[in-house]
Amino acid sequence: MTTIDIGSTGFMLLSASLVMLMTPALAFFYGGMATKRNILGIMIQSFASLGWTTVLWFFFGYSLCFSGGAGGFLGNLDKACLHGVSLNSVFSGNGKIPELVFIAYQMMFAIITPALITGAFVNRVTFKSYAIFLTLWQVFVYYPFVHMIWGGGFLAQWGVLDFAGGIVVHAIAGFAALASVFYVGARVDKNSTPNSIPLVAIGSGMLWFGWYGFNAGSELQVDNITALAFLNTDVAASFATAAWVAVEWIREGRPKLLGLLTGSIAGLAAITPCAGFVPLWSAPIIGTVAAVLCYFAVQLKNKMKWDDALDVWGVHGVGGVLGSILLGVFATKAVNPAVVTEGLAFGQTSFFFKETITVIGASVYAFLFTYIMLALINRVVRVRVTEAEEKIGLDMAQHGEKAYDDAQSPSQMG
Repeated sequence: MTTIDIGSTGFMLLSASLVMLMTPALAFFYGGMATKRNILGIMIQSFASLGWTTVLWFFFGYSLCFSGGAGGFLGNLDKACLHGVSLNSVFSGNGKIPELVFIAYQMMFAIITPALITGAFVNRVTFKSYAIFLTLWQVFVYYPFVHMIWGGGFLAQWGVLDFAGGIVVHAIAGFAALASVFYVGARVDKNSTPNSIPLVAIGSGMLWFGWYGFNAGSELQVDNITALAFLNTDVAASFATAAWVAVEWIREGRPKLLGLLTGSIAGLAAITPCAGFVPLWSAPIIGTVAAVLCYFAVQLKNKMKWDDALDVWGVHGVGGVLGSILLGVFATKAVNPAVVTEGLAFGQTSFFFKETITVIGASVYAFLFTYIMLALINRVVRVRVTEAEEKIGLDMAQHGEKAYDDAQSPSQMG
């Protein structure tokens, strides 16, 4: 039996748990930003991914991402139903943790990525069509990019890096969200306001907390790069938070809690691809630039009247693209020996162009495939709810439930 590293194994189990926590956190974050009639409709989409994605991952998801297919676009089915994975199987990437732990950790990424998209089309999509979307999008968008970048596929062999998911998670989810907005169309009631900013704050705090497992855990062991990724994550998020508040205060005359929370997520999304590849001094730059560009991306969305209800494209899409490009600027082998060709800031250009071309290509593919896929789903199952259902709210129209009991008690009724 191969001896595993107990410390790294324990840390990775904790990291997997933290990333799992991010999906309920996302449900709180989105649920607080939804209108009162659509809280459960958006929250169930996150929790549905928590369950159904695990089923897909067990049957064939893990195998398609991480089994075979060296230099290709997708893996094979050799490990379908986790065939060949035993109690003693060790993750081949570093020989320090059980493969079971790696399977669990990567599964948590697969769960949250499609859930990110749901904030864009809140209170407009039928649950039946979402269930089909959740399945097909993972198979044809998420799994291929996981394999190509993290599973030894084509992009990995070309030299593309992505520490924790700037391309694999945020860019493709953000641009898929934009495509879904274009296909589904605008809400009937465009003046909807968040039902609970305190709930958004709870979700945001849990996301930030979980992001330490998301980024630091992506080193897949405990070492000095793990510590750097952890601190880079916090520093970038903090600078982004301050920068967003400053820009919003200057332009709109007052600081807003919702803006502060949104800024933190923008910084977290942007540092994700960079966390273990860039020096600490670059984290403030990445966080600040992310906040400013994501803020103006949201303003552009508003000006263009794209009804991305919860700013998935402006925060996750733009943040993921920006972070991946900035990785091409700041990556250095002095931080991580996995960096073969250094970034633009260190005098080399090829890696910068590889990262830029890849993230743009991935975003375009995710956008186009998502739009076409929704059109095809609509031929089988109605994607958009009716206007009457939208006015009632998806909580009652689709699920027959209400988030809050607002009935009066007998004493109040007199």
